[in-house]
Amino acid sequence: MQVNTTWCGKRNFISECPSGFEVKMDATENYGGDGQGLTPMELILAGVAGCIGIDVTMLLGKNLENITKIDIQTEGSRREEMPTSFTEIKTTFIVEGKIDTQRFWKAIRLGHKKYCAVSASLKPEITYNLILNGEEIPENAS
Repeated sequence: MQVNTTWCGKRNFISECPSGFEVKMDATENYGGDGQGLTPMELILAGVAGCIGIDVTMLLGKNLENITKIDIQTEGSRREEMPTSFTEIKTTFIVEGKIDTQRFWKAIRLGHKKYCAVSASLKPEITYNLILNGEEIPENAS
């Protein structure tokens, strides 16, 4: 896979991706940018959420019929000193509908351990939470 990234002035870049889409990136004003695009660190969190979301929905297959909503909140904790890399990424699935909680947790675990290339490419510990119909469901709940 190759992504071609072009400098557009100051801290602004546009990446052309093999899928045909473009991503506009910029630094915040604190780092000399204009905030006119996603920061690279935001893209990492979005990539983690998108990757595990795609994997989980693929693994659930027909079980998605009774799910009305899946939102994924991804929060990264960063080092204080340079480089301010992520030290932990917390990913929370907020789900509404009817589905066996163990089936959903199994899809999360399998997606993370076997399929999600984005999280497998990162060093920090990545944890997951599940909120089903407004209730937090621990991973080992029956």
